[in-house]
Formats: sequence, structure tokens, C-alpha cells
Amino acid sequence: MTTPHQHTARPRAATNQDLLADLETTMAELQTLRELAIEALTPTVQGMVRGGSRDVQRIEHTLDQLLDHACFPEGLALFKTLCGHYWSLDPQATASYVHAYREMWDADDQNLIHEVAP
Repeated sequence: MTTPHQHTARPRAATNQDLLADLETTMAELQTLRELAIEALTPTVQGMVRGGSRDVQRIEHTLDQLLDHACFPEGLALFKTLCGHYWSLDPQATASYVHAYREMWDADDQNLIHEVAP
């Protein structure tokens, strides 16, 4: 003998407004994390530039980190500053970071390479 299917109460489906509110909260948290990362990287970049760092590995590691945040004006400013410093050490490697920036963020800024070159 078969028993009729019992309908169990489903949890209330999230409304579009609930989903939008969750998305806005997540975006705000991500923005905060990006701001904290930029704040943390600022003294690193300033120290390398002021000190005339020639530590290529550290410079490239920092540029890699900055690429993740170069979509924000503050992050892009740090990226440009460090690229300007790195240009004197290795113009070819610096150009590859500029191209990576363009690919990653689809920048229309065709003058970026000229801004970092002395």
C-alpha cells in the first residue's frame, strides 16, 4: 500500500530584497577588506620607494598584491608609485606589470606606462 506524499513545509524562499540585502552586506565587507589591505600596503610601498629598495622579489610580491586592489584609486596610486620605482630597476618587468593591470582591469588608460616611466 502506498502512502500519499506528505508535503513538508519548505523554508521560506529568500525574496529578492533579502538576497539584495545579503549581497550589499557582502560587498560592504569586501570593500572594508580592500581598504584594510591598501592601508597595510601603503607603508610597505612608501618604505621601499623612500629607501630605494632594490629587493626585486619583495617589489614584485608587493606589485602582485597591489594588482588585486588596483581597481580602486588608492590601490592604483600605490601600484603606479611602486611601478615608477621599479622602472629604474627593470623597465621590462615593470611593463609586464602594467600589461597585467590592463588585462586584469581592462583599463582604458593607455597612458599608464608613460606615467610610471621617468
